[in-house]
Amino acid sequence: MAQLETLRTPDDRFAGLPGYAFAPHYIDDLAGYEGLRLHYLDEGARGGQTFLCLHGEPTWSYLYRKMIPVFVGAGHRVVAPDFFGFGRSDKPVDDNVYTFSFHRTTLLRFVERLNLTNITLVVQDWGGLLGLTVPMEMPERFSRLLVMNTTLAVGASPGPGFDGWKAYAKANPDLPVGALMKRSTPILSDAEAAAYDAPFPDMRYKAGARRFPELVMVSPEMQGVDISRRAAVWWSQAWRGRTFMAIGMKDPVLGPPVMDALRETIHGCPAPLEIPEGGHFVQEWGEEIARAALKSFG
Repeated sequence: MAQLETLRTPDDRFAGLPGYAFAPHYIDDLAGYEGLRLHYLDEGARGGQTFLCLHGEPTWSYLYRKMIPVFVGAGHRVVAPDFFGFGRSDKPVDDNVYTFSFHRTTLLRFVERLNLTNITLVVQDWGGLLGLTVPMEMPERFSRLLVMNTTLAVGASPGPGFDGWKAYAKANPDLPVGALMKRSTPILSDAEAAAYDAPFPDMRYKAGARRFPELVMVSPEMQGVDISRRAAVWWSQAWRGRTFMAIGMKDPVLGPPVMDALRETIHGCPAPLEIPEGGHFVQEWGEEIARAALKSFG
């Protein structure tokens, strides 16, 4: 792609993060994104299920640190990329670079580049807004779904909780990421909250995090609405894989009402695992969720 001004978070920012002793992997030759370096985790054995874990706003693959060991311990492979603008991936500094299409096409090219198959798609927040639109494009690669606190954005606001979050993000362009994570997830230690700040030495690195709230498709003309509507039909009519749903019940943005509607959309989605104390970032209760999902999938 055309040369972009980008930033790369220094490696020492990621040293010694609690619960995160995973080796980094990088690719810089994604079709259409040549020269942009994307980071991902790649843990566990090849040949079985591949758990493709997609983070959201304003997090990164650190969010899956409690789930990865459970999946790997059961003999599976886990791949967890950081979207451009997040984690250890490169960060274009121009807010306008970040669009629904920019991120979604990254995912499509990433799955192709690693030639991932027999995928269990694991999504939450923007990981779902984007990730749930991918399997219909390559259905032969996907066999299972683990879905948490997310939605398909089809041209209407998810509700007043989201409207408040969007207004807050717009008023605070230097998002206090660690503090936000700590406030919404009180079980985090100070060191864990600081790990969510690690990718962002200063506000110049936060263009991707600033943009995600603005990109949620809350009106019909926005980019991604038609794709998301098509995906909703696909999940309802074409999906025949196994599904497991977990809900952080204290999520004020994408909590039970939103998830109940999504469950109705996904063919064959069973009753969800409810995490009573879980908030929006329900992966912080991830060990319980991962074990329950594996048991459900059999």
